[in-house]
Amino acid sequence: MSQIDLSQLTQLHYINKKLVSGYHVSEQDNLAWQELDQQRDQYELLFTALGHTLVHDARGFYYFAMDEGTANMGKISRAIALFIYTLIEHYANAGKDPMRALFDSEVDLELCQELVLHNKVLFDQLEIFSGTDLRKDVLMRMVRLGLCKEKDHAFRLLAPIHRYLDALLEVNSDALESAEEL
Repeated sequence: MSQIDLSQLTQLHYINKKLVSGYHVSEQDNLAWQELDQQRDQYELLFTALGHTLVHDARGFYYFAMDEGTANMGKISRAIALFIYTLIEHYANAGKDPMRALFDSEVDLELCQELVLHNKVLFDQLEIFSGTDLRKDVLMRMVRLGLCKEKDHAFRLLAPIHRYLDALLEVNSDALESAEEL
């Protein structure tokens, strides 16, 4: 086993605290990102010894592989997935390239309200009844998970959203395969 030089891991406390909480460290987290990127082997060794799996996604972020089987995390994940799905649909209906708009556009309270109103039945199932609920219960949680950043009461999605996009594409692919079998 290789030796871990803890003196080289100057952001260890911050990085560990963030990753253990479910946060995704992305390029916008300048110092933490740079250190993870430069000392990845050291961090992987250390976190493996501590029982964690550090995942590096080539699209620009790090996170811990976690069991998302808890009921609370399931509800949160469903709410985030629904938000992303309705946002993609909103951008597509507006004639925008949804993938570009996801990362180039800001989400404000007005857009949150519009998404909830146009998808009331779906959001009601997750007990999200207004744009304010969506902002408070979903987007603020996304900030805490490193999935988006808030600035001036508007949100900008970050690279870790790709984890949800991958899952949505997988569900869509599975649904198409099931439909073709009928």
